[in-house]
Amino acid sequence: MMKINKIWFEGEWLYGRGDDGKTYRQSLLWYKDLLKASDTEREEYEISTIGIHWRKLDVDVSFESFTYDEAEPSEMQRFFLTHPEINVGQFALKAGINAGLLRNYINGFKKPSQEREAQILQQIHQLGQEFTAVTF
Repeated sequence: MMKINKIWFEGEWLYGRGDDGKTYRQSLLWYKDLLKASDTEREEYEISTIGIHWRKLDVDVSFESFTYDEAEPSEMQRFFLTHPEINVGQFALKAGINAGLLRNYINGFKKPSQEREAQILQQIHQLGQEFTAVTF
């Protein structure tokens, strides 16, 4: 198994150099606490045999996660990851989608079909129209 022996941060990315000499990266959108952490907090980590651990932040990043095909969230995932104010369970209910399934899409455990992505996007647009129609 590949091991990361050096890490660094650039923008919203976590980079790692593997013992195989390759450079890997993954989006910090998957790790909100690391994304929001100060440089000092990010520097306080431990490398184990299976990953990297930030004790004070209670964040773990496995070496395996650096090798995933999709280091960057899809546009749909990015939308939900950058808008935590949206209640995913209630959004799913309104869209007619199982909430657990939508969470799996957002977290990358499952991939939605093109039709399902279109359904989600349609509901996002509907929500936007409802917000813009509000007057006081």
